[in-house]
Amino acid sequence: MGVISRRQPGLQSSDGQGDRYKWIALSNTTLSITMATIDGSIVIIAMPAIFRGIHLSPLAPGNITYVLWMIMGYLLVQAVLVVTLGRLGDMFGRVKIYNLGFVVFTVASIALSLDPLTSGQGALWLIIWRVVQAFGGAMLMANSAAILTDAFPAKQRGMALGINQIAGISGQFVGLLLGGLLAAWDWRAVFWVNVPIGIWGTIWAYRSLREIAATRKARIDWIGNVLFAVGATSVLAAITYGIQPYGGHATGWTNPMVLTGLIGGAAVLVIFGIAETKIAEPMFQMGLFKIRAFAAGNAASLMSSMARGGLQFMLVIWLAGIWLPLHGYDYTVTPLWAGIYMLPLTAGFLIAGPVSGYLSDRFGSRPFATAGLLVAACGFTGLMLLPIDFPYPAFAAIIFCNGLGSGLFASPNTSSIMSSVPARHRGAASGMRSVFQNSGMSLSIGFFFSLMIAGLAATLSRTLSAGLRAQAVPAAAARHVASLPPVSTLFSALLGYNPIKSMLAPTGVLARIPARNAATLTGKRFFPDLISGPFHHGLVIVFSAAIALSLIGALISFLRGKQFYYGEPAAAPPLPHAVQGEASPAEDGARPASAGRPAPIAD
Repeated sequence: MGVISRRQPGLQSSDGQGDRYKWIALSNTTLSITMATIDGSIVIIAMPAIFRGIHLSPLAPGNITYVLWMIMGYLLVQAVLVVTLGRLGDMFGRVKIYNLGFVVFTVASIALSLDPLTSGQGALWLIIWRVVQAFGGAMLMANSAAILTDAFPAKQRGMALGINQIAGISGQFVGLLLGGLLAAWDWRAVFWVNVPIGIWGTIWAYRSLREIAATRKARIDWIGNVLFAVGATSVLAAITYGIQPYGGHATGWTNPMVLTGLIGGAAVLVIFGIAETKIAEPMFQMGLFKIRAFAAGNAASLMSSMARGGLQFMLVIWLAGIWLPLHGYDYTVTPLWAGIYMLPLTAGFLIAGPVSGYLSDRFGSRPFATAGLLVAACGFTGLMLLPIDFPYPAFAAIIFCNGLGSGLFASPNTSSIMSSVPARHRGAASGMRSVFQNSGMSLSIGFFFSLMIAGLAATLSRTLSAGLRAQAVPAAAARHVASLPPVSTLFSALLGYNPIKSMLAPTGVLARIPARNAATLTGKRFFPDLISGPFHHGLVIVFSAAIALSLIGALISFLRGKQFYYGEPAAAPPLPHAVQGEASPAEDGARPASAGRPAPIAD
C-alpha cells in the first residue's frame, strides 16, 4: 500500500517560521531567475553599442560568428549544464548550489563590465565570461524550482512556481527593453546592472535560505556527464553554425561539420540515454519518464519553448527592420522601440502566469496548460494573418493573446512536472525540466532563423537586385549585394543597422550615384518596402511551424492525465530491504487525482 503524504516538510513549524520561509524562498528565487533570464536577451539590443565599445563591426565578414556566440553561447551552456547542477543539488544541497550560482553570476557580471580588450580579443573576453555567467545562471535555474517545491505545500505550489516561471519568461522580453535603455547610456552598464542585484541577492540567499530536503550522498555520474555534455554541445553548436551561409548556400545545413555535429551529437545522446539506464546512480533519472505527468509535461514544454523561443527575434526583426522605419523611426533607435512596442506580450505573461498557477492548484494543471498552448496557437495564427504594415492596436492585442497563452501554460505545466516526482529527485527533475525548456529555446532560434532565411532566399535576391538597379546602382554592384547571404540582412535589422547602407558601404557605390538616389536607398522606406514581400513569405513559414508545434504540445499536454502528486512522508525511515529499482512503501506514497501508481525509481 502506498502511504498518502499530507505533511510537507519544513512548511509549518511551531514558531511560524516555516510559513514565512516559503515567501522568502519565492522572493529570492524569483529575483534570481528574472536576473538570469534578462541576461539571456539583454545583449541582443545592446550589441551595436557593445561592439562599438570594443571597436569591432559585427557585420564585417567573419564577425557574424561573434554575434551568434554572444547570443547562443549563453543559452547553450545553460541547456547543457542544468541537469548536472540539479543532480549536484540533490547530492550536496539545493540551497548550497543555488547560492554558489549567485556568486558565480555576480563575479562574471563584474568581469564582463571590465572588458579591457578590443576588437576580436575583446569579443572573445565577452563570450568567455558570458559562458561563466551562464554557468552561474544554470546553478540558479537548476535548483530554484526544487527549492520552491520543497518549501510550498501542493495546494500552493502552482501559484509559487507560476510566479517564478512567469517572472523568468518575462525577463527574456524585459531584457530587450532594458538593454536598449542601458546601452544608450553606456554599454558597460548592460553588465553593471547585475552587480548590485547579484551582491544583494547573494547576501540575502546565504542569510535566509535553508536546506529543507535531506541531501543524499551519491557518486557523480562521470560517464553520463561527459556523454551528455558532448552530445548536447555538438547538436546545439551545429544548429548555431547551421544559421550561417556555407558554399554558396543561404544556410549551413550542407556543411559537413554541421552535419557531423548533428548526427554525431544525436548518436552520442542516444548512447547517453542507454548508458543512464545501466548506471547505478545516474545524473539523468530515466525512470522519471515512466511517470506520465513528468514525461508529458516535459514534452509539452519542449514544444512550447520551440514555438515561443524564436518569437522575440522574429518580432524584433519585423518591428526594427520594417514597421518602425515605415512609421518614421530612425534605424539607430528601432531596437529599443521594438522592445517597448512588445510590452503587451510581457503583460500577457505577467497577468496569466500567477492566475493560472493559482487556479491550477484548485482545478488541476491539464486544462490550463492545454488551453494555454491552444491560445498561443491562435496568437501565432493572428500574427501570420497580419499585413506587414499592420495597425498597432491589432498587433498589440495579438501578442498580448500570445503572452496570455504562454502564461497559462508555463505555471501549471511546471507545477505538474515538479509535483509528480519524489522529493529526493526534485533537483534532478528541475534540471531535466530546464534542459527541455532551454534546449527548446536554442533549437527554436536555429529552426526559426533557418526557416526565415529559406523563405527570404527564395525571393530576396531577385527583389533586391531589381530595386537597387532602379536607383542607379550599377548592375555588378547590385548583383554583388543581392548575392550576400540573407542572414546579413536579418542581423542588420535585428541590431539596428540600416541594412542597405551596411551592404552598399563597402562597395563605395553610394558616393558615385546621384545624391537623390543615395538618399532614397538609405532612407527609412526603401528597405522596408523592398523586403516586405519576401519577409512576409518567411513569416508565414515560421508562424505555420509555430502553430504546428503549439498544437502538438497541446495534444501532449491533454494526454498527461489528471493532476498527480508524488508525496513522501518526512519522518518515514528507509527500509533496510529496499533495493535498487524497488521503491520502499514510504517512498512510493502518492496522492494522485488519477488512477495508477508511479513507476519505481532507482536510487
